[in-house]
Amino acid sequence: MAEAALFETYNRAPLRFARGEGVWLVTESGERYLDFAAGIAVNSLGHAHPHLVEALKAQADKLWHLSNLYDIPGQEQLARRLTEATFAERVFFTNSGAEALECAIKTARRYQFSKGHPERFHIITFEGAFHGRTLATIAAGGQAKYLEGFGPKVSGFDQVPFGDLDALKAAITDATAAILIEPVQGEGGLRLVSREFMRSLRDLCDEHGLLLILDEVQSGVGRTGKLFAHEWSGIAPDIMAVAKGIGGGFPLGACLATEEAASGMKAGTHGTTYGGNPLAMAVGNAVLDVVLAEGFLDHVRDVALVFRQGLEGLKDRFPDVIDEIRGEGLMLGIKAKAPSTELLMAMREEHILAVPAGDNVLRLLPPLIVTAEEARDGLARIERAAERLHQSGLKKSA
Repeated sequence: MAEAALFETYNRAPLRFARGEGVWLVTESGERYLDFAAGIAVNSLGHAHPHLVEALKAQADKLWHLSNLYDIPGQEQLARRLTEATFAERVFFTNSGAEALECAIKTARRYQFSKGHPERFHIITFEGAFHGRTLATIAAGGQAKYLEGFGPKVSGFDQVPFGDLDALKAAITDATAAILIEPVQGEGGLRLVSREFMRSLRDLCDEHGLLLILDEVQSGVGRTGKLFAHEWSGIAPDIMAVAKGIGGGFPLGACLATEEAASGMKAGTHGTTYGGNPLAMAVGNAVLDVVLAEGFLDHVRDVALVFRQGLEGLKDRFPDVIDEIRGEGLMLGIKAKAPSTELLMAMREEHILAVPAGDNVLRLLPPLIVTAEEARDGLARIERAAERLHQSGLKKSA
């Protein structure tokens, strides 16, 4: 096969999938894989969910794109449903998580500007964070491997160690506009921000007149067993970035904000050509039909309990392979003892897919429709993979 005429920016697995069914992916040759990667937490309702397929097909027969020069009823409907279900009173639709974060950053800075404080544009972030791949969001994330080679780092982002409240307090200055954090660090290694720390963030923001921005791109839309992960701590942000699961596989993101936080965003201050297009709005509304239905989040929590308990059991059985189980709900991670890539490959041989993360962690992000039986199937495959690595370790030490 001729070399693809693509940028060489990805280290792709040698797998070619032709179709999907629920939690399963099927290769061109007919091999079935249990998909506990879900497109990196994107396919929240699995593959080819009939309600999403129906909504997309019906809208495709009517109208695809308008731009934001005109009213789009689907935007109004989805925004109303999101604000009714959350802290927010205003919504800006985007095509991706990085765009939602860009909007969140601009909203926070514009708020301080509109209140007569143009000097307040700095945003405090946390080590290990991942907020996207644009120039501003790689600066916010602060990881050297993503910043290298792209010129001067965008200014205005001050990073502190993860979970260090004293360092956070010391970083707040007269130039600080906001604090930005993921309630669960995804790429950072499934590191959960404690509920106490989340409450402290809210208190600090209130004390200093700062805005609290939450990046719920990966942890949102039911992934942790609540509609959004911050609900576990009982606090509310001022601004929140959402994407991935809200589109169920269709490119869709959103920046949610309170009326006050969004007060600086007037006509002409921000925009998007494709964001909020009728196709995306049809799918987003269809996703909420399912996720907001009675009992859905209960199902996520019930299956997550089965899966988490099973993983903890595997950790006890294979302490030479599995060091720690992390995460919340169906956003879980295995911190491996050996290089996590070895466990990833062993799992792939058992036809189960996972996602690498930082801190030697593998992310397990199954579609939220996964059943307890499918979770047990996944556990059995991970068990066989761990057993293979355990036996390999015994041979090396013999």
